Amino acid sequence: MVSNPLSVAEQLHRLESAIETVVRGKRDVIRLALVTLVADGHLLIEDVPGVGKTTLARALSRALDCSFQRIQFTSDLLPSDVLGLSVYDQPTGRFEFRQGPIFANVVLADEINRTTPKTQSCLLEAMAEGRVTIENQTFDLPRPFIVLATQNPVEHHGTYPLPESQLDRFTMRLSMGYPAAADERQILLGKARRDPLLELRPVLSGGDVLALQEQARNARMDDALVDYLLRIVNATRTSELLEMGVSPRGSLALFRAAQAQALFEGRDYCLPDDIKRLAVPVLSHRIIVNPRYASGARETDDANAALEDILKTVAVPV
Repeated sequence: MVSNPLSVAEQLHRLESAIETVVRGKRDVIRLALVTLVADGHLLIEDVPGVGKTTLARALSRALDCSFQRIQFTSDLLPSDVLGLSVYDQPTGRFEFRQGPIFANVVLADEINRTTPKTQSCLLEAMAEGRVTIENQTFDLPRPFIVLATQNPVEHHGTYPLPESQLDRFTMRLSMGYPAAADERQILLGKARRDPLLELRPVLSGGDVLALQEQARNARMDDALVDYLLRIVNATRTSELLEMGVSPRGSLALFRAAQAQALFEGRDYCLPDDIKRLAVPVLSHRIIVNPRYASGARETDDANAALEDILKTVAVPV
């Protein structure tokens, strides 16, 4: 059971409201970020600079009573700068391991695609297994553990596209988008007085998050819904619109995200809408659009459109 006396849905909505005091007018994006957290996954936020990607990640970290580390990814960042390294201690005559910033509950990987593929790849084991291997030693990472990564679109200068194996580790890829005029006005007035991030206080503890993740894994999904999910996934593998379909890791990510979404709605069971609503943010970064059907727009937009077309062709269970 969750240690907090509030109900599960109340806790999640309280966390959602706390973050919304900092990230104005983006309730849908905040909800998806929290679904990723409860699904025990990792989040990639992709958009142009200055629209609040880092602010969302920092707000989520401050709303949780957990350890936090921010890593600014640059072209000269080394894997040891992320994971840590052994340092020779002269008084003892031994090497001692110094933990890197990856050893935290919430890790903000800021502008992850500005570093080289070699440094990007050092996150693979951490994100997939919750541990890292350094100099033939394996170290467990703290729990809960979530990587919140931000990246500028690959069309921008000075970026290294994330390889498919790295993208597949992220439960969701989200886009912030520009705020509405009224929300941007609130942002300007709020920042002029005091940074709202400084006033944000923890809403849930690490233990609460682990309990929520366990409760989400127990949410029921009927066989008909499992078959519906698999039909969507199989459609991505056979569609002429796509060169590469969704992997089994993607199927599992959608399954767990749907379970987490059910908790937000106060249910302990999943509905078809949970799967359909989450299919695009969970699956779009795991597919490659056939160049013959590319529109010439952003790669992300083409992937989203292809998935929307597939969802229209897959029958929803009644």
